[in-house]
Amino acid sequence: RNVSEPPEPRPFSKPDLALTQSFNLLGSEDWEKKIEGLTFLRSLANFHSDTLQGSLHDVCLCVIQEVKNLRSSVSRVAVCTLGDLYTHLEKAMDQELDGTVKALLQKAGECNTFIRQDVDAALGCMVQHCTPTRGINALLSGGLGHLNAVVRKCAAQHLVNLVEKVGVTRLLSGGKDLTDRILPAVARLTQDSSQEARYFGRRMLLSLSSHPDFDKILEKYIAPKDLPTVRDTVFTLKTKGLGEMPQETQSARGRRSLPGSGTVRASSLTREPLNQTTRESNSHYSSRPQTQSIADKNEYIQQISGLLGSKDFRERIKGIDQLVADSQHNPKLVINSIYPLFDAFKARLQESNAKVNLHALESLQKIIPLLKDNLSQVVNILVPAIMDNHLNSKNNAIYSAAVEAIDALILNLDNVLLLQPFCTKAQFLNGKAKVDLIQKVADLVTALYPRKPQMVEQRVLPLLWHLLGTSTHSGTIHGRGGSVRGATATLCQALYAQMGLSLTACAAAQPANVHTRLNEVLRTSS
Repeated sequence: RNVSEPPEPRPFSKPDLALTQSFNLLGSEDWEKKIEGLTFLRSLANFHSDTLQGSLHDVCLCVIQEVKNLRSSVSRVAVCTLGDLYTHLEKAMDQELDGTVKALLQKAGECNTFIRQDVDAALGCMVQHCTPTRGINALLSGGLGHLNAVVRKCAAQHLVNLVEKVGVTRLLSGGKDLTDRILPAVARLTQDSSQEARYFGRRMLLSLSSHPDFDKILEKYIAPKDLPTVRDTVFTLKTKGLGEMPQETQSARGRRSLPGSGTVRASSLTREPLNQTTRESNSHYSSRPQTQSIADKNEYIQQISGLLGSKDFRERIKGIDQLVADSQHNPKLVINSIYPLFDAFKARLQESNAKVNLHALESLQKIIPLLKDNLSQVVNILVPAIMDNHLNSKNNAIYSAAVEAIDALILNLDNVLLLQPFCTKAQFLNGKAKVDLIQKVADLVTALYPRKPQMVEQRVLPLLWHLLGTSTHSGTIHGRGGSVRGATATLCQALYAQMGLSLTACAAAQPANVHTRLNEVLRTSS
């Protein structure tokens, strides 16, 4: 027969007595009494969380024991109880995360569809309500080394959400038990035997690689024998993108019950991704702020990616419009899935249909101010997609839209993140794209040098030496004649305004033609 839904929590008139009774009920051998005891704890968590504070460790030990219960109806209620404890006791549960998360992850490896869905929801509550760094350590300890690929994939899936929540800067700050654990773990995940676990590992690695000092941090925390593999993976991710989320097998997805386990449960995939009312009515945790379940998240990614990848250009435009609308009205939904979404969106920025191309660029101008610094995670996807084709486009509308999209990035994102990709593109692109980008880099120098002088010199001086060193004998730099030459002069002036005579001192170590050319430009400018 089908497993019934867990009973709903209710308030008590004497919560202290209810806590004592719950321990007595959980000590019984009768499975129905165990469910009653767990339901008491859920009610206490929902309505009398302060009553649980003093006995929280004992409560968690009892619940962990019942998560392991071989009777699925008891185990399911125990899993739901942990979800309620995470939701309502929040950071008070931090001390209990190692034990409770490990128990949930081990349960995720079972083939019972209902339990796996409940484990997913409970871990989602942990991600939402407990201290993120404690959650990261609990997932690293409890799941990533597990022999079961489904457990590793479950841990990796929730780890992605915590990594994106904490942010690259803090994760790679060198904090004890954080950087030294997360980076090697993510590197291992990118080589995991499970396709799904590898995908989530690569997604996290792409996110972490946006850190300005990522290469130095890699050398510090990754074993020398693994460094070439990790660097190759990062290079592939930055040049080819993340790729589509792999399709899970039916057993791994847990979206349908296995033969003999009863009828199919109403899957989240049959719901509209943004239908909060439907989601609330199906949630065991409806009193908490709504969060997107993993199944809903995957379905949302597939829905948008499907539209963006459609053979019908009208459907592709519809997908772009949906992404703009979601960025405005439900930004968390977009931010939580930012890599796969913008990897799919990138293809629309690069496609040959000018109508879709232009619509994507114009839509990006709307998305950037809505998501702001959250887009820092996908700068390495967006910058090449905007610049490589459009800044040299003969279509004036597309060229103008690309320039406006770049201006929107500069206006809304931390310019530190833009400096390196802009310098790289300014060096390797040709034509008016090169002119535009050199001038943009000059603007970034003026904006960034007062607060990041060393970084500006490290990133921009190699570009300047390259530009000065590729002068022809007549003094015109390769590209569109004097236009590139004029842009290079602008960059020289911007750097000289910030660095003064130290600019010429730095040039002294360069070949004679570079030093001579710099002096000519500065003399002419003055």
